[in-house]
Amino acid sequence: MLQKLKKMIALDNPFRLYYHQLQAMIAVAINHNPSKNMIIIWVTGTNGKTTTSNIIARWLRQAGKKVFLFSTVNIIIDDQEFTNNSKMTSPNPFTLQKLLAEAREKWCEIAIIETSSHSIFMHRNWGLDYDIAVLTNITQDHLDLHKTMQKYAETKLRLFKGLIISKRKKWIKKTAIINLESDYKDLFLAETYDSLYTYGKDMSANIRLENITSDIDATNFDVKIAGNIIKIKTSLRGTFNVYNILASIWVFIALNLKPKEIEKIIASISWVPWRMEEIKNKEGFKIFIDYAHTGDALTQVLNNLRDIQGRKKIITVFWATGDRDKTKRPEMGRIVSDLSDIVVLTQDDDYTEKTEQIIKDVAHGIERKEWEDFWIIPDRKEAIRTALIMASLNDIVLIAWKWDEHTLMTNFWPIPWHDKEVVLEVLQWIDENRMISNE
Repeated sequence: MLQKLKKMIALDNPFRLYYHQLQAMIAVAINHNPSKNMIIIWVTGTNGKTTTSNIIARWLRQAGKKVFLFSTVNIIIDDQEFTNNSKMTSPNPFTLQKLLAEAREKWCEIAIIETSSHSIFMHRNWGLDYDIAVLTNITQDHLDLHKTMQKYAETKLRLFKGLIISKRKKWIKKTAIINLESDYKDLFLAETYDSLYTYGKDMSANIRLENITSDIDATNFDVKIAGNIIKIKTSLRGTFNVYNILASIWVFIALNLKPKEIEKIIASISWVPWRMEEIKNKEGFKIFIDYAHTGDALTQVLNNLRDIQGRKKIITVFWATGDRDKTKRPEMGRIVSDLSDIVVLTQDDDYTEKTEQIIKDVAHGIERKEWEDFWIIPDRKEAIRTALIMASLNDIVLIAWKWDEHTLMTNFWPIPWHDKEVVLEVLQWIDENRMISNE
């Protein structure tokens, strides 16, 4: 009944928005506003939020700090880490404030919180006294809620407008960190902050990216800051991860870490959850799982894979989520088709939409004919199995979008699901059958 009622009331209905703000006010009050005694770092953007949040949290732990993290995929409270099974980038205010209170009881001094435009729009972050706001980028997403890109960007901007009026703490300045290569950056640069840090390849960036080189195993680049050069080598793959690292470096500088400490910490982090995570196998091809869920993210991931020397075909398994922005579906189909040798289109979380309709929307952007290096396989497990069976020596299989989620949302109920477990199960099946056939 409650779910039906929610669907009847528009997301931007004033009464609904006031209801969410009232929830946040109550949540702050009953938990005694735990954010007032912690450094709070908000990370927002279309892509890179989860990775950047995890990089910051893991590096700070390496530096001996006690941290709290809430991201789309995981939660960290000091030395404990949990999977985020809520399917929400930002939780409801009662959950968030309760977790922050638990973190405060464990003497966590810094909180890193990934925040979506939905969270900002719905006032889920109301009442938090935050200190650092990071913008990774802005590309098309969530137009089902915001209708236009301008309104989407302006919703993100609310976080930065609220930064300077948030309650001050004596031990840290109100700091904004902006990607100069982001669309709509001028909106964010026009605001007033105690400290404004920018990053990118642009000559005017406070941290400038130079001399980037990468291969399948490592990425090397230079960071130029205040006339000094920090040389970085990281096993995090892809140019997009370089930009996530640049944002994180500014967070560290804002927290008074030294350049040598930063170099050492970056080198120590070999991966972050569910971004270009490689699944090792005996079959002679590469398998990557990545949370690429927008056209821009798919473009970046696939271009990085195309740059790998010695690779042969790229086989991409992907899909779109139900009850989300439908306008981006054909464009994602076009991007995957243009940048992949073989496309396998399948099911994601359907929610209330039919799988067939979602697939049809995505397929509008794919000009290939079905069966001509383009396969529509609604059953997700069979889609992954097909991609892995088709793969040969030195091919690359990219499984995009669902990463480490543990459920698949059907029209009726959630079912247990985990992409990596399915991949490992199929690899075992392939290995066993090849062994039998060779005897």
